[in-house]
Amino acid sequence: MTSKAHFGDRLQAALQQTGTPLCMGIDPHLRLLPAFFGAETPRIGCADTVAAMRKFAFAAVDVAAGSVPAIKPQAALFEQHGPAGMQLLADVARYAQSRGLLVIMDAKRGDIGSTSAAYAAAFLGDEAPFPSDALTVNAYMGIDTLRPFIDQAMATKSGLFVLVRTSNPGSSDLQEQQVNGVPLYQILADKLAPLTEEMATDSWSSLGIVAGATWPEEARQLRQQLPLAPVLVPGFGAQGAGASDALSALEKRDGYWQGGLVNASRGLTFCPAALAATDIEGWQIATANQITEMSAALNAV
Repeated sequence: MTSKAHFGDRLQAALQQTGTPLCMGIDPHLRLLPAFFGAETPRIGCADTVAAMRKFAFAAVDVAAGSVPAIKPQAALFEQHGPAGMQLLADVARYAQSRGLLVIMDAKRGDIGSTSAAYAAAFLGDEAPFPSDALTVNAYMGIDTLRPFIDQAMATKSGLFVLVRTSNPGSSDLQEQQVNGVPLYQILADKLAPLTEEMATDSWSSLGIVAGATWPEEARQLRQQLPLAPVLVPGFGAQGAGASDALSALEKRDGYWQGGLVNASRGLTFCPAALAATDIEGWQIATANQITEMSAALNAV
């Protein structure tokens, strides 16, 4: 078993050290990737495109290191490029960890039994092929499907973020459906409560949830239901949510925000100033300035 601290403790330390809950999403959207990274016409599976993605992702990690506590690669945007894309995903994760960043792998895995165990082995732990400090998972098939992920996370002192109240508009189709007068997402949160206690140490649990910034009232309710759970908050920036809403489920203690990460992807790496840059250095300066601006907005709340 690894001697490193549990994920919940490492997350709190990273939040305190950087002084911001901002998480950089690394989403190499081909339609947005600037040409100066090396792909004039990005195409799925093209070697030049994957090489450009590598420059983009590593440049993003270099900007993020020391400025934010974590990055969140979107696995699908690497997977679509086949083996070369998956190798890049692994390389980016290892590089980010070497730069002192937590890696939240946004892969939204979920299945039964041995399949869940295989997914967990692929992503959780230092020896995993795609090493990450925490993994997003989907519990739609039932709470029992989380057990293999929990076992692997506890063995490797990694974390999990379970999808509970997601930021997309269509999430209400299922998540707000009432069962005996209680929304489905709240029922899921109640079932997760004992698991967050199982994975807690002296501070925060290593089992967290995903709760979008676009639903601030629901996020506040979920904090009451799950007082130990870190919250991964999508929807800040490009998806329209402001700083106050994004922080609904976090808590400010000892002068810094604790209890979660507020993710920004396109709003950071593809902000207008970054897209207007003419070279990688200019893009990094623009992205660094955007980190400063977004962090200041969060800390002003």
